[in-house]
Amino acid sequence: MQNEALYSHYKALTLKRHEHGILEVIMGASQSANGKLSTADHNLHRELSSIWMDVDKDPDTRVVIIRGEGKGFSAGGDLGLVEDMANDFNVRARVWKEARDLVYNVINCSKPIVSAMHGPAVGAGLVAGLLADISIASKTARIIDGHTRLGVAAGDHAAIVWPLLCGMAKAKYYLLLCEAVSGEEAERIGLVSLTVDEADLLPKAFEVAEKLAKGSSTAIRWTKYALNNWLRLAGPTFDASLALEFMGFSGPDVHEGIASLRGRREPKFDPSCPI
Repeated sequence: MQNEALYSHYKALTLKRHEHGILEVIMGASQSANGKLSTADHNLHRELSSIWMDVDKDPDTRVVIIRGEGKGFSAGGDLGLVEDMANDFNVRARVWKEARDLVYNVINCSKPIVSAMHGPAVGAGLVAGLLADISIASKTARIIDGHTRLGVAAGDHAAIVWPLLCGMAKAKYYLLLCEAVSGEEAERIGLVSLTVDEADLLPKAFEVAEKLAKGSSTAIRWTKYALNNWLRLAGPTFDASLALEFMGFSGPDVHEGIASLRGRREPKFDPSCPI
């Protein structure tokens, strides 16, 4: 692909160029071959945080489509990564910076981003999925912010964008209870731009991307920049939520959350709280 040097170090993400300057970013291509969902391990988490600034510098890319391969869009954080974050301060600090960069780099990427979400949409992949400029979900997609189920605060993208998209009441309901939102319900409450049948998901994403690619780059990019100032205004709220999430990785609840996920059982969190 042209401008190969920009992308030569990406291994966890698969990148494909299409006509009209459309770049397809695919999560989980290697995992789907084994029938697994895309999980954000150390490598994928790092690459998801940095890809957007490389896209921003790429003169051959006008629009990005981000999607997952196989059974779903993204399955959340790899439990090995989560355990390393809980047990190692240096890993926790590094991943905190990556999580911060992921959100701000998506927001600040000048190129329009289209997400195509199917199946489970959780974790770091969901950050890009919901912060995308045009978010498209299959009707049967299952959008889940899994933080409170794990025993940590809903950091990542949640506080910066959910209240703006679907309102505070719905944001609190889904984020506090860790309830799944179907694609159809997500469109109804304004969490995503639109939904389609799963068979139509990629064709619709490419249709939208092509329209964006053929439009005025300056008009589209500057409109995105102006609109994203609403998200930049929420930056302090996001920074606080992310700090609280990562404080939780140093506490006891995350260990019970990990154990319950590995054991495929309901978590039994200690009801006491230091504050």
